[in-house]
Amino acid sequence: MGIKRQKRIRSVIIGIFSIILAAVILAPPLWLFISSIANLQELLKIPLRWLPEKPSFERYREILFSQGPESEFRKTMWNSFFIALFVTIICVSLGSLAAYAFSRLRFPGKEKILFVLLFSYMLPPIAVIIPIYRIFSRYQMLDTKQALILIYSAILVPFVIWLMRTYFDTIPKDLEDAAKIDGCSHLGTLFRVIFPLSAPGIVATSLFAFLMSWEEFFIALILTSTPQAKTIPVAIAEFSGRHSIDFGMMATGGILAALPPILIAFVFQRYIVGGLLSGAVKG
Repeated sequence: MGIKRQKRIRSVIIGIFSIILAAVILAPPLWLFISSIANLQELLKIPLRWLPEKPSFERYREILFSQGPESEFRKTMWNSFFIALFVTIICVSLGSLAAYAFSRLRFPGKEKILFVLLFSYMLPPIAVIIPIYRIFSRYQMLDTKQALILIYSAILVPFVIWLMRTYFDTIPKDLEDAAKIDGCSHLGTLFRVIFPLSAPGIVATSLFAFLMSWEEFFIALILTSTPQAKTIPVAIAEFSGRHSIDFGMMATGGILAALPPILIAFVFQRYIVGGLLSGAVKG
């Protein structure tokens, strides 16, 4: 009886902590959604009202379907998706090839080059934004999606190399040796053996690259000035003016900005979990 009681108490404690953890994690997005459907008077009322008396989805309609100033937010959503998609394709394509070389080939200074790549990724954007701005200003590429694609790709390629190299290290070399005996070259082995086996790692890495470029704010704020190139984080920040802050529109924009990454993560959940678990343990 004592053992059963201990197990029951342990289960109750785990359940309580699970509920508390779930509440802490879900509270911010839940409040964000409540703020998006409540009117401004209720959001500013003291004491705070947790549930709106007259919930309304008017802000969503204005952003998604109106032709007024709010319609610019739809343009920034497309800009963010376009930039994040191309950055992901470029980074995963180049980073996977480089990661395979670092994982399988031997050449002088390999580890030093890897640490230099990691150091370049760790540089804070504020330390390099002035030369970046001057370069793109000289070539008249300010306020363009191409400029953001180039910068984000340069920043994220080292990150992709490190992730994919760790994942490639978990794949047994015997599979490559067998492919080479059958006449495959390095590239043939990569595309016919390694890449199919690395699908979970590639998907997980692609999602990380997509999310990082989707949510980047500082560089986009400095280099863009019109809806032709602005991204979602910049557009959400602009709901905060000098004399007033539209909390409702900021919350609505935040909900809409969070939907694509959540949907992508939900669709590729199996590959993401498999990629993270496989890349975490070296075989």
